[in-house]
Amino acid sequence: MGEQRRPDRREGPAGLRRLLEEDPADLYENAPCGYFSALPDGQVVKANRTFCEWTGRPLGELLGVRFQELLSIGGRVFYETHLAPLLRMQGMVREAALDVVRADGSLLPCLLNAVEVRDADGAPLLVRATAFEATSRRRYERALLAAQRAAAESEVRARTLQEVVSEVSAATSARDVAEVIVRRSREAVRASGAALWLATERRGTARPEPSVPPIQLVAADGIPSDLLEAMESAALGGAELVRDGGVHVVPLGAGLRAVWPGLAAAMADTGQEALVVVPVDADSRHLGALVLLLGVVGDSGLIDLTPPGERGTLARADADLLATVGRQAGQALERVRLHEETVRHAERSAFLLDAARLMASAGDVGQTAERLAELAVPRLGDVCVVDLTGEHGTSRHAARHGDPARQPLLDELGDRNLSHLAASHPAVQAVELGRTVWIRQVTDDWLAEITADARHLEVGRALELVDMVCVPLVADGRILGVLTLGSDRRRGPLTAADVEVAEQLALQLSQVVEKGQRLELETRTSHTLQANLLPPAPPPVAGLAAAVRYLPASRGADVGGDFYDVVPLPGDQVALAVGDVVGHDVTAAAVMGQLRSVYRALLADRPPPSAVIDRLQAGWSLLSLQRMATALFATLDPGSGRLRVASAGHLAPLLVTRGGAELLDVRPSRMLGAPPAPGPAVEWAGVLSRGATLVLYTDGLVESRDADLDRGLTALLDVAARSGTADPDELCDRLLAELAGGVRADDVALLAITRRP
Repeated sequence: MGEQRRPDRREGPAGLRRLLEEDPADLYENAPCGYFSALPDGQVVKANRTFCEWTGRPLGELLGVRFQELLSIGGRVFYETHLAPLLRMQGMVREAALDVVRADGSLLPCLLNAVEVRDADGAPLLVRATAFEATSRRRYERALLAAQRAAAESEVRARTLQEVVSEVSAATSARDVAEVIVRRSREAVRASGAALWLATERRGTARPEPSVPPIQLVAADGIPSDLLEAMESAALGGAELVRDGGVHVVPLGAGLRAVWPGLAAAMADTGQEALVVVPVDADSRHLGALVLLLGVVGDSGLIDLTPPGERGTLARADADLLATVGRQAGQALERVRLHEETVRHAERSAFLLDAARLMASAGDVGQTAERLAELAVPRLGDVCVVDLTGEHGTSRHAARHGDPARQPLLDELGDRNLSHLAASHPAVQAVELGRTVWIRQVTDDWLAEITADARHLEVGRALELVDMVCVPLVADGRILGVLTLGSDRRRGPLTAADVEVAEQLALQLSQVVEKGQRLELETRTSHTLQANLLPPAPPPVAGLAAAVRYLPASRGADVGGDFYDVVPLPGDQVALAVGDVVGHDVTAAAVMGQLRSVYRALLADRPPPSAVIDRLQAGWSLLSLQRMATALFATLDPGSGRLRVASAGHLAPLLVTRGGAELLDVRPSRMLGAPPAPGPAVEWAGVLSRGATLVLYTDGLVESRDADLDRGLTALLDVAARSGTADPDELCDRLLAELAGGVRADDVALLAITRRP
């Protein structure tokens, strides 16, 4: 006898050697991914050529090495604390991100997939793993994270701007506006201090003369008194601190020291590196400047992690934000100045507030326009007309006159909306130009020019308007319609303040109209989506009568994840299904459509209901569905009445007979998408007798916010027992009428199947 070869310790038992020898050699060695096999402790016992080349190590160096020793330090910790326990617990891991250390010390980003091979007793024999090179993916993920950070910063800036707009709109004085602007702008760019100077108002000129106007410090925050005095002296002595133009940064350097040595010295003493000057403008009028300090933060509580020497820079996005804040500040200052000037403007501001409240509480767009016109007349004008543009052209949504005797005149012109007006009409001009058109004097010749016929001219004269203003309704650069206001001879002409209020009113109305139109579009889209995702009416099946119902929730997008299905199968059987995807939104509806499609595909080989659940559970992760779902599947033989039912976390079906109603004792397995159950789904089998009705339903029928599930099921049994009908359509209508009336928080899907006598 020859000498027996001593078994290699790395080969393990015979079962392990057999597994290794059955690997397809060529495909294994030259695969586009790294393959390796390891013992349960991680010791590599086999590796393909690809993995060897990626790691820069020959096979001889890899064999016997524990895989975790090939990882970076972080990868080793992750392997020991997460990957190895997870592999032992569930027998597999997928797409674990690890960094393999090459022989030259460089890192190879990989995605690891591994399965644990076990013997008949469940003891681990071998770990088989694939490694996919993920350098590009890591690069993409880093770019994605950078984009997410940029988006987050953009969201913060947008929120800051919203807060500024909201707070300055509530301010009632120039000082209130200044304090908001100083505080919010300082927080937005993490400045060490901020102050706002305003130039003395000069009426009648578009801009101040080149000489420096008198200025006044209105508000300051976070600036030491000595530095603030130096800034005030500089502002009073030169135009650079309070000038118009774009946002500009003045670094602490030779230029600043040459012009304002005292200011430069004070900045250096307090660790400031630059000034940021933001012009405050409104309607081409320069009002002043917002000045911010970039440098060491004082006792404001702000934390600055920027290294010294780098604090004096300003990102372009921050500069754009400050420019917008400056414009908002200018507009707010103009508004409060007008507010402080006259009581009449205060009354109009109150009118705008009332209009905002009205539009916030109004229903659809038409109701909003009607109520707004009623509010505007006579508080803002004697005539208010709202024309809106929609999918089917323009239409007049509101026309109100302050004099009830003249209201019929406006009603007569109801069909003369934008599409029927002359091109010279101010409403048409406002839409075409995208700006306010103010006709300061209505003359007979002008009326003759803009009217379409003699009757139109006659009505225009009878209204006795002295002026008219037309403001386009614009949202996101899109023209939504036009708001028209006019005054008659008894009231007197509109003022510039009236026109400004009209423009602000149009802005509010534009937002409401845009939101309303978007909501209407979403509603139509949701209805269309739901109608296309749900199956058509059940096909006729010999020996059966079927009825289906679907009711959306009372609120929301009218789209959800409830579904039903009736599918005739070869062999004179019928497959039945009802389910409910978690959530009530478009995502739930999309998952519902995917689930129903996959369910139909599984019916190709006529699996029993329990097998459908097991297959869906096993393949749920491969389907990449984003939600969990409950479902109930059944098969019915119309001839024999044989019925088989299985539930994945769904409510038990209802059986209605002449003797009453009962819930079938179907034991549910775990809902779809949940961790798999330890055993296969349990199936209920029985016979649907002739004249009996099987009802499948979702929880929206029996569960509500003010009633628990047990009460709902009791009510279901009671209504079904009292129905006294074998007609599935009548039964469905009876159940919905008594159980799903009023406000519904959830969708309702209902499927009733009656076996004909």
